[in-house]
Amino acid sequence: MMVKICGITNLEDAMASVESGASALGFNFYPKSPRYITPEAAAEITSKLPAGVIKVGVFVNARTEETARIAGLDVVQLHGDESPQQIPAGLRTWKAFRVTPELDLSMLDEWPLEAFLLDAPTAAYGGSGETFDWRRAHSTKHKIILAGGLDAANVGAAIAQAQPYGVDSCSRLEIAPGRKDHRKVSQFIQAALNV
Repeated sequence: MMVKICGITNLEDAMASVESGASALGFNFYPKSPRYITPEAAAEITSKLPAGVIKVGVFVNARTEETARIAGLDVVQLHGDESPQQIPAGLRTWKAFRVTPELDLSMLDEWPLEAFLLDAPTAAYGGSGETFDWRRAHSTKHKIILAGGLDAANVGAAIAQAQPYGVDSCSRLEIAPGRKDHRKVSQFIQAALNV
């Protein structure tokens, strides 16, 4: 199970997440996000991470190639209104979709990507801390990363229902936007890995 902790803004939270067993860390490059981090600050963190930790950059309707290079990223996660024609060349890419009742998951076939992050619907870009019907994620043949309102209390049920490639959490693991509660992070990761 790939476990991603998103919204990393400092080295202390990054290392605590990795030491608890996180497979991936997410860095938010959307300037309007309360978890925004500059490419240079992200590079300071990514340069100190152990080998094997997947470094994911979260982008909203932005040019990604230069930021990805500066920040030392492994994966670009598109979280805006991008089209299949806007996939960055030569970069591992994940695309996030908000799972509304109207969303037809068969349209994922149009995107030649490594994985898809399915999140709860929200008016703004990014996490809402809300969940959606996880069973919908089980209906696709693609690699799915489940997000939206996940924490230690519900991630086991989410994994059982969706059978995803990975899980992603952010706001439910925080003391304040951009600051992680290390105990909640550890509990979430252990709950996800012990399903």
